[in-house]
Amino acid sequence: MNRDPPPMMTSDEYPAYATAIEEVFNVPVPDPPRRKPGRPRVVSERRLPEDMIYATVHKHRENGRVVAVEQRQVFGSPEGLEDALGESAASHRVNTSFVERQNATDRGRNARKIRKTYRFSKDWQVHEAMTYLTLYSYNFCWCVRTLRRKDGQGRWQGRSPALAAGLTDHVWTWPEWFNRPAAQSS
Repeated sequence: MNRDPPPMMTSDEYPAYATAIEEVFNVPVPDPPRRKPGRPRVVSERRLPEDMIYATVHKHRENGRVVAVEQRQVFGSPEGLEDALGESAASHRVNTSFVERQNATDRGRNARKIRKTYRFSKDWQVHEAMTYLTLYSYNFCWCVRTLRRKDGQGRWQGRSPALAAGLTDHVWTWPEWFNRPAAQSS
């Protein structure tokens, strides 16, 4: 399942991020025109889009303290990174604040991910299911204070991240979320 990549992605140097990005955003490369008869190639090459930008933050440490922060380009061109940073409304530097904020929110809402805890998952499927539950409930059912807006009467109206992103038209309730079918029928 391929998706269109966001204009720019940034993170720390955790290697799983690059692997996940390659897995999710790769696209098939068109096979060259065939000149000879015979069986077609079964495995086609896949590659990341040329305009995809991914950069990481490398922290230099001395005696356990960060003394310098360096940005490193992983995918995309340096010119593309410069353009994406210039157009960004959130930040003009490569940083980890957004992914770290999401990780902290995830740990705060899912006790199985807290460091040094007895609330670990014994089964990977249960852990994955709990991760999806906390992720989707946060994005659809939870009003985030920093996303609220004033209505016509000057009262604050709460908004969920999914509502702010235009993925839904209201903040969902828990019963509404749990009673929604997992697969939509046509």
